[in-house]
Amino acid sequence: MANSRQYYPSSQDNESASPTSVRSREWEGPSRWTEYLGPEMASSLSSRSSKHTASDGHVQSSAASTKALNIQWVVQMIEVAEGLMAKMYRLNQILEYPDPVGHVFSEAFWKAGVFPNHPRICTLLSKKFPENFTKSQLERIDKFSLDSLQDGAELHLQSLEPWIQLLLDLMAFREQALRLILDLSSTVITLLPHQNSLILHAFMDLFCAFVRVNLFAEKIPRKMLLQVYNLLHALSRNDRDCDFYHRLVQFIDSYDPPLKGLQEDLNFVSPRIGEVLEAVGPSIFLSADTRKLRNEGFLSPYHPRFPDILTNSAHPMRAQDLANVTSYREWVLLGYLVCPDELLRVTSIDIALVVLKENLVVTLFRDEYIMLHEDYQLYVLPRVLESKKMAKSGRTKQKEADLEYSVAKQVEKMISEVHDQALQLCDTIHRERRILLKQEIGRMVLFFTDQPSLLAPNIQMVFSALALAQSEVLWYFQHAGIASSRSKAARVIPVDIDPNDPTIGFLLDGMDRLCCLVRKYIAAARGYALSYLSSSAGRIRYLMGTPGIVALDLDPTLKGLFQRIVQHLETIPKTQGENVSAVTCDLSEFRKDWLSILMIVTSSRSSINIRHLEKATVSTGKEGLLSEGNAAYNWSRCVDEIEAQLSKHGSLKKLYFYHQHLTTVFRNTMFGPEGRPQHCCAWLSVASSFPECASLIIPEEVTKFGRDAVLYVESLIESIMGGLEGLINILDSEGGFGALESQLLPEQAAAYLNNASRISAPSMKSPRVVGGGGFTLPGHESYPENNKSIKMLEAAIQRLTNLCSILNDMEPICVINHVFVLREYMRECILGNFKRRFLTALQTDNDLQRPSVLESLIRRHMSIVHLAEQHVSMDLTQGIREILLTEAFSGPVSSLHTFEKPAEQQQTTGSAVEVVCNWYMDNIIKDVSGAGILFAPRHKYFKSARPVGGYFAESVTDLKELQAFVRIFGGYGVDRLDRMMKVHTAALVNCIETSLRSNRELIEAAAASMHSGDRAERDASIRQIVDLDTVIGFCIEAGEALAFDELLAEASGAVLEDNASLIHSMISGIVEHIPEEVPEKKEIRRIRGVANGNGVSGDHDSEWVRLILEEVGGANDNSWSLLPYFFASFMTSNAWNTTGFNIETGGFSNNIHCLARCISAVIAGSEYVRLQREYHQQHQSLSNGHQSNESLDSEFQPRVTAEASIKASMLLFVKFAASIVLDSWNEANRSHLVAKLIFLDQLCESSPYLPRSSLESHVPYTILRSIYTQYYSNTPSTPLATASPHHSPSVSLIHASPSMKASTTPRGSGSGSSTAAAADSGYFKGSSSSVYSQEHYNEPETGNSRGNENNKSKQRGSSRRSGPLDYSTSHKGGSGSNSTGPSPLPRFAVSRSGPISYKQHH
Repeated sequence: MANSRQYYPSSQDNESASPTSVRSREWEGPSRWTEYLGPEMASSLSSRSSKHTASDGHVQSSAASTKALNIQWVVQMIEVAEGLMAKMYRLNQILEYPDPVGHVFSEAFWKAGVFPNHPRICTLLSKKFPENFTKSQLERIDKFSLDSLQDGAELHLQSLEPWIQLLLDLMAFREQALRLILDLSSTVITLLPHQNSLILHAFMDLFCAFVRVNLFAEKIPRKMLLQVYNLLHALSRNDRDCDFYHRLVQFIDSYDPPLKGLQEDLNFVSPRIGEVLEAVGPSIFLSADTRKLRNEGFLSPYHPRFPDILTNSAHPMRAQDLANVTSYREWVLLGYLVCPDELLRVTSIDIALVVLKENLVVTLFRDEYIMLHEDYQLYVLPRVLESKKMAKSGRTKQKEADLEYSVAKQVEKMISEVHDQALQLCDTIHRERRILLKQEIGRMVLFFTDQPSLLAPNIQMVFSALALAQSEVLWYFQHAGIASSRSKAARVIPVDIDPNDPTIGFLLDGMDRLCCLVRKYIAAARGYALSYLSSSAGRIRYLMGTPGIVALDLDPTLKGLFQRIVQHLETIPKTQGENVSAVTCDLSEFRKDWLSILMIVTSSRSSINIRHLEKATVSTGKEGLLSEGNAAYNWSRCVDEIEAQLSKHGSLKKLYFYHQHLTTVFRNTMFGPEGRPQHCCAWLSVASSFPECASLIIPEEVTKFGRDAVLYVESLIESIMGGLEGLINILDSEGGFGALESQLLPEQAAAYLNNASRISAPSMKSPRVVGGGGFTLPGHESYPENNKSIKMLEAAIQRLTNLCSILNDMEPICVINHVFVLREYMRECILGNFKRRFLTALQTDNDLQRPSVLESLIRRHMSIVHLAEQHVSMDLTQGIREILLTEAFSGPVSSLHTFEKPAEQQQTTGSAVEVVCNWYMDNIIKDVSGAGILFAPRHKYFKSARPVGGYFAESVTDLKELQAFVRIFGGYGVDRLDRMMKVHTAALVNCIETSLRSNRELIEAAAASMHSGDRAERDASIRQIVDLDTVIGFCIEAGEALAFDELLAEASGAVLEDNASLIHSMISGIVEHIPEEVPEKKEIRRIRGVANGNGVSGDHDSEWVRLILEEVGGANDNSWSLLPYFFASFMTSNAWNTTGFNIETGGFSNNIHCLARCISAVIAGSEYVRLQREYHQQHQSLSNGHQSNESLDSEFQPRVTAEASIKASMLLFVKFAASIVLDSWNEANRSHLVAKLIFLDQLCESSPYLPRSSLESHVPYTILRSIYTQYYSNTPSTPLATASPHHSPSVSLIHASPSMKASTTPRGSGSGSSTAAAADSGYFKGSSSSVYSQEHYNEPETGNSRGNENNKSKQRGSSRRSGPLDYSTSHKGGSGSNSTGPSPLPRFAVSRSGPISYKQHH
């Protein structure tokens, strides 16, 4: 405890060494207590006491009056009592709240560093008190500990010294306070509230402080403290007791238990206390009678029976007196406890009963209390029984004995029974009172908000309402968690205090709003008080001049004081119009002089007293002189100390000691059925007064209380934000807004219809009847029993909007140097909750959430945020957008900035888009779960044999889902997924390049033998190529990535067209007119990339592969020229043996149709890159040779050359692939032949660089036609479209030209496997269609024909399929009529080699 020494002046450190200093300190008078009075009072006692007087109704006098000196001491001693209790409270905290009466001490008690850690010796000394240690034979008990004590005696003495000084101070306080109480009791002639309330309050506050200090002293280990200190002192000072030992032993012993000593000490003032308690009885009865308070409008600004009488003049003094009721109740509880004889007065029983019935504990200091009824039964009841016994024995001698006996009997009965009554009734009584105050304060707030001019005249009533509410709130928390034991049975009964009581919130809110109103109109209250004081100056001057006062012949001192009073009041500045707030006026001197007058005229030693003054002025028929002066005193405090009064009556700082319970009640009530969002402010603002509870003489309390207040506010804010989040989440649930969005699936609707049609007619009259299958009939929602959910929704919406509105308008909460702005917390809460909900919604229990479902969840949440946003002055939508941006952009957002950034600001974002993109990559492109992912060109989605996570692949990869993905994650999300696929595809292309290089010689040999026609040599070379099947797998995976990226680009383009159609049309227009040059400029490359990413470029696949190759520097040597031969060798793979064509999907069962995309794209991309590289090399060599670039550019036609080169390579591939396919055919093994031929046919159709007829020169179309015929004729489930082209006579005409393909431009828009099925056909109109088609094909490749192609691309976009499957049920092309309108011709009708025209002949 060495650190506790710093609180005490060094002069006290060694009291034992200088006993005279203790004695001198004791008898010094006021200056002895400077340590307890804080710096202000110590520096200037008079100013400090005036301040105390101002805030607590205590009194003081001028230094000139010697008779009044002791009242200054009264104020000081009350302050000293607070300081003493603060120190005892601190000691108890340090020692972990020991139980010195039962000698129970915890482990922490011994480790606290106050007492030596030798429990046996210390406890024994405490138990043997008041025996001296010499009689206890400590050597026998614990020799080791005694030796240890002797060694460290000096150190232990130092740690005990401050607390021994506390005991000395308690002893000195007892003597001085008792003398003061006795002095006041014997000299003041009247102590009645209506005559001398100011001095009465000072006297009773000192009386209560004295009782409290001595009751509290029992809770500190006084005996152990003294005994151990004396032992240590003897060990270090040759067995000599410390000088004050015997006096302290006597003091502690006389107050063991404290109530015994108090009853003896205060016996001499008992009659005065009895008088006072009887006098305050009426106010206590009134405060307990809630019906009377309500019916007669004691707390109402207008008369309840005569509402037109606004200012309540019925009983203003009684209404004002209600402000003191809390003090009166305390006086009664403590007064009868220490002066039990006063209970035997006839009227005392009722007063005591009322107060005892509604309390279980008496608070001593902060949250320390004593059990009330137990103490009454232990210390008051025996005295009553004793009186009863005496009265009974003296029945024949005394005439009054009968009365005394019956009263004693009644008191005995009351004390015996009231405990049970209190246990049952106290909570009910106080709840009723809280409800009354809730209503009255609510009305007051409304009334004074509407009529602020009436607030000033009724300010005293406002203070009464605040004081009563403050008392009720404190009672609630003081009694929460109290357990009381009945007198008859030893078992402990917890008092049932409801933690869900909503009235607490209403009271806190009402008090907060009343205080705000008073502060708002404080200038008006000041102005009213000033005008009252100005008028009272005239009245007092008039009374001073009346014959009665003149005849009294006042002595010069008193006369001078009265004249000064009048002077003070007459010099009050007049209020000038509006600027009352500018008037500053210090009336402390006026109050000081008035108190001096009171002390003189109420003193029994004065020649002129209060009765003389009243008699002298009563004949005037007006208020007496003292009544006027007291009223002026009270109103003067509304001028310069209104804040202090407001703080006294309206402050809830003492709730700090119950702040844990406060938090619990807040959490239970705030969002309960009776909770109100607008109460938040009051619960929070309570904390700003918490630090005021700290005692200045305990420095660390200031920081601790401040820290706790901040933590309390943070805890409450967390609860409020949790509630706000909860409300949002209730609305954003399937039972909330989700229930309003629920739509029937087609199957459910059909089931409903079927079910409704089966129900018999009579039951249709009542929509409440539930049909078979558990379906409710339409209209069931309208019935009252079914609309609970809607009511719940409405209530949640109401509460959410209220809470948002309140939090938005709430003033910042200031606690010490912390400022809490609730609007900012609300913004963070709403946005943080959105982010958490968004990230949670990304994944379901099984796996990824479908993008369309995720989008609908986001929209639902956004609608709730928009609802809240209407009630707050903040842009929450902007915050939501920022969250979506940070989740959609993977990588530091600062990388989007063009300015320089410091490195430490880099923050990685995009966790959401990473999750989604990784899922698509792993489960769709790479198929890590082995779900059998297949790309279905006909339907434009991927499908799976079994669910991937929670869904089949088709439900997360079709265009609608991808469009939802684009709408959620925007361009950054698309870029991220595109980038991941590019990285993946680059790795696959790298594998192809590695394989090309490692097998270069074998491929060259195979190529040579292909050209020479040496079949054996070719087959031998191909068989030696390493890992051919692995490379095919890589190529198929690359093809899947190409297909997925094209779907993504198409979805992206569709979303762009919907939401920014101008930008979409601009990109489409630009792409058509981009100059074709090699090398392309950087800007043109970017535009091409953007167009490709939005599905408006001509050839998505080759552009994409080209970008990849340029990025990774691929296709940079001559081995890439062997690609066609390498790809042709794929025809020898075993993969063909296990595959089959599926007309439902338009692809193969092992995804090998994706190989066609890969072959076409890689050949085209590599050719573009090779050409660009050659151009660079030529350009470099020419520039080295200083030749002009113009001649080079004129000779070099880049795009045409590239397309020709690609076409040649592709034709080469088709030629050798076909020859390998046909060569490998034999009667024994022909299963793979069909798949290979369909594959090559699909490649020719999908590649924009090959004429449609490329395959016919190698494979007769008759073979293909028969293959397709077999597929289609065996599939009755695929009916022909109504506008099937073979009904047209023109079809037979155009079968003559197998080379026909509509406008086969490599840049024709919409080419590739996922473009429109009508790409190979013109529109047939009657018999002239063949001529049109022929002309259309022979038309030179002008920009015009490209334009026509592009114009049609949108229409074709939804119907083109790879394979002759356009006549299935899902086909959407065509006009649906045989005779009118254009009907897009399927591919085989155009090429004259499809099976459709022959189907009817089978």
